Amino acid sequence: MKELLKQIKTEALFEIEQATTIGALEAVRVGYFGKKGRLTEVMGQMRHLDPAERPAFGQAVNTIKVAIEAAWTARKQNLEEAILIATLQKEQLDVTLPGLHLYQGSIHPLNQVIEEVEDLFLGMGYTVEEGPEVELDLFNFEMMNIAKDHPARDMQDSFYIDDKTLLRTQTSPVQARAMLKMKGEPLKIICPGKVYRKDDDDPSHSHQFMQIEGLVIDRDITLAHLKDTLLTMVRHLFGPEREIRLRPSYFPFTEPSMEVDVLMQKQDGTTEYIEILGAGMVHPEVLRMGGYDPQVYRGFAFGVGVERIALLKYHIDDIRHFYTNDIRFLRQFKEGVSS
Repeated sequence: MKELLKQIKTEALFEIEQATTIGALEAVRVGYFGKKGRLTEVMGQMRHLDPAERPAFGQAVNTIKVAIEAAWTARKQNLEEAILIATLQKEQLDVTLPGLHLYQGSIHPLNQVIEEVEDLFLGMGYTVEEGPEVELDLFNFEMMNIAKDHPARDMQDSFYIDDKTLLRTQTSPVQARAMLKMKGEPLKIICPGKVYRKDDDDPSHSHQFMQIEGLVIDRDITLAHLKDTLLTMVRHLFGPEREIRLRPSYFPFTEPSMEVDVLMQKQDGTTEYIEILGAGMVHPEVLRMGGYDPQVYRGFAFGVGVERIALLKYHIDDIRHFYTNDIRFLRQFKEGVSS
C-alpha cells in the first residue's frame, strides 16, 4: 500500500507540472480528488484495513494529499500569472492617445428656478409639500371654493379622466391636503410641481407647465405679510432693486385677490411692469373647508408659473424650449445665466 501511495504522489506531481492550461490543471485535480479520483478510491480502502493499521495509513494518505494540493495551488498561481502577463502584453495601452471628453450635465433651468425658490422659503421656515398629479375634483376645485357649477371652472380647461378625477390644473390641491393634515394648526408651505391645462401650444403657453404655490395660515395674518413675502421672493429671483405692483383681480379661492407685476428692464433700457403671479388672502370658505375657523385664522396664498419666472429671468422667448431637450439650449445653463 505504501508503494501505491508513493506511485500516486509521483504521478500526480508529474501531471501537475505538465499541465499548461487552467483546464488541464483542473482535470488533474478531479482525477485525484474527485468522487472517483485515484486518491479518493485509496482512502476508501481504509475500511478494509486492520484497526491498528488505520492511523498510520490515514496519516500517510493525508501527507500525500497535502503535498499534491500544495503543488497544484502553486502551479495554478503560475499559470494565472502567465496568462495575465500575456494579456497585458497583448493589450498594451498607448497613454499618448487623447482621452475621451466627458460632457458634464447641468441642472435644467426650470429645476434651477424651483431649487432657488425652495432655498429661499426653506430659510424662511416654510416646508415643501407635494401631492398627486392625478387628482380628485374635490381637492382640485371644490375645496378651492369652485363648485361644479361655478363659472370659474371655465377659466381652466381641464383634462378629465372621469367625473371625479382629472389631471390637476394647479398645485392648490396640495394646499387642501396640507390643511386637512394640519387639523387646524398654523402652517407655512410651498407646493412646486407639474400641472396640466388645455392651453394652446404657442410660444407662451403649454398643455403642461410647472407651478409653485405658497400658503400661510396663522392668527393675525394680513395683506402686509403677503406683500413683504412677494417682494422678498421677487428680489431674491431678479435682484435687490426690483419693485412690484399689486393690482386688484379675482380668484375664487382668495378674497381680496390681486395680480402681481414686477418691474423689468427692456432691451432699449426703458422699464415696464410685467405680470408674474397671482395672490390674495385665503377665502374664508376655503379656510372653513380646510378645517380652520375663519374667525380665528387668516392666511395668504400665491401661485407663480415656473416657466414664467424662467422666461423673464433668463430672457427666453419661447416656452417650448424648456421641453424640446435641445442640448444646445440646455448647455447654456451649466453655470447659470445671469438675470
